[in-house]
Amino acid sequence: MAQTPKRLFIAAVLAATGAFAVAQTPTPVQPAAGEAAVQQRGRMDPAEWQKRMEQRQQRMQERRAQRMADLKARLKITAEQEGAWNAYTAAMQPPANAQRLGPRMNSAEFDKLTTPQRIDRLEQFATERQAQMKQRSDAIKTFYAQLSPEQQKLYDDRAMRGGKRGPWGGPGHGPRGGMGCR
Repeated sequence: MAQTPKRLFIAAVLAATGAFAVAQTPTPVQPAAGEAAVQQRGRMDPAEWQKRMEQRQQRMQERRAQRMADLKARLKITAEQEGAWNAYTAAMQPPANAQRLGPRMNSAEFDKLTTPQRIDRLEQFATERQAQMKQRSDAIKTFYAQLSPEQQKLYDDRAMRGGKRGPWGGPGHGPRGGMGCR
């Protein structure tokens, strides 16, 4: 008989805990009519997405401009090297958004293609990307040739290896730290 009150006490505690948990559960807030469709799709409103992408692009451009200004200051570019610097910075500009997104820029159009057409489109994109890389590498080599040996060493240490800021020599994107002007 002594165990029955103990079991009743445990059952009462569990019931009270369950009732407390149910009472603490917040009631779901009903979204507005326009928001419901967006939430059902699990996607952001296209206008909001576009706004965020523009803000992100702006921040990226500002950071890139700051890194390039820092690199120019560290290299102590002379008046004679200014033309080479300008050609270098122009060539190092990121490609336009349409070129960067490649063949999936228009997903509906890409989805209508047959597999051989998709392969051709991907090969075309790869060829264009290779041409962009060649243009950038040529610009780097031309600019590098204009630098003094001290400047070349600074460029090698700072620009091409990310400045050894992260644990593996870069800003935290893999063991090499990536290429570019970090």
